[in-house]
Amino acid sequence: MSPERDEEYTTYVRSRLSWLRKIAYPLCQDWHRADDLVQTAITRLYVKWRQARTADDLDAYVRVMLIRVFLAEQRRGWFSRVQLRSAMPHEPLDSGDRDTAMDIRRALAAVPPRQRATLVLRFHCDLSVEQTAHTLGCSTGTVKSQTARGLATLRSMLGEPESRLARAEEC
Repeated sequence: MSPERDEEYTTYVRSRLSWLRKIAYPLCQDWHRADDLVQTAITRLYVKWRQARTADDLDAYVRVMLIRVFLAEQRRGWFSRVQLRSAMPHEPLDSGDRDTAMDIRRALAAVPPRQRATLVLRFHCDLSVEQTAHTLGCSTGTVKSQTARGLATLRSMLGEPESRLARAEEC
């Protein structure tokens, strides 16, 4: 790569590194692993930088790479054998109810990887159903069903009362 392209790539990565980590963490629930996911994604980005820099939405392109790195890692054998977990998150919560945030984080970790990726894209990244489908490489119907199943799993893990769920679905 030319020095100009290297500089362009470096500038982009420096400006988006914390954003990428904030997407990776809810997926894997571990800051070290989130860093590994981001590192793998930006390495792949470097290899494809010539193509990526011409994308209509570079952030969306990189987000797709990150999600695909996460999903590919979930399919590998080593992940099912080894899971490193830290006792406490390394970064403090910004504000709000910390107990609720910890409960949600714990419940999100129990959601299957594909559903977790869908939930993170839909609610953490605030993507539409269509954008999420494009990112995951699936149909909008799959996104809707994965979202519904993921939310149902979260609700059951968090002990949502059935009456509250029924009222929410009526709205």
